[in-house]
Amino acid sequence: MRKIDMIVVHCSGSRCNHRYTLEQLRHDHVVVNGWRDIGYHFYITLEGVVYPCRPVERMGAHALGYNAHSIGICYEGGLSPSGCISDTRTPAQKEAMKLLILRLHREFPDIKTILGHRDLPGMQKACPCFDATKLQPLLAS
Repeated sequence: MRKIDMIVVHCSGSRCNHRYTLEQLRHDHVVVNGWRDIGYHFYITLEGVVYPCRPVERMGAHALGYNAHSIGICYEGGLSPSGCISDTRTPAQKEAMKLLILRLHREFPDIKTILGHRDLPGMQKACPCFDATKLQPLLAS
């Protein structure tokens, strides 16, 4: 089993008023990017449904230089209806993300850090379009 000490939060970079399904995500990662599968470990839909995408035992493809020791969580959205960067998480997504992080921390007690993709050194991204470091107190639970 690999040592996991970090959760990296992502957004799909899609407009909150347009669906970006798990199938679209898989197409973009497999067909467009040429990867074997979805790079994230979990995907959270607008309704708060959490889909496992890649077994946590397998290294992700979501945060270059951090994949070996992190779990990647992606939520559907991140852009306003007009395409502006925005925290578009629905209440259901926020609750699902919270519960998922709490579960992952129970399963992997070495997790000490939650960062957004944009918070990683050298990243010039807006993803996940909110301050994911504010989720850090969940690890104190």
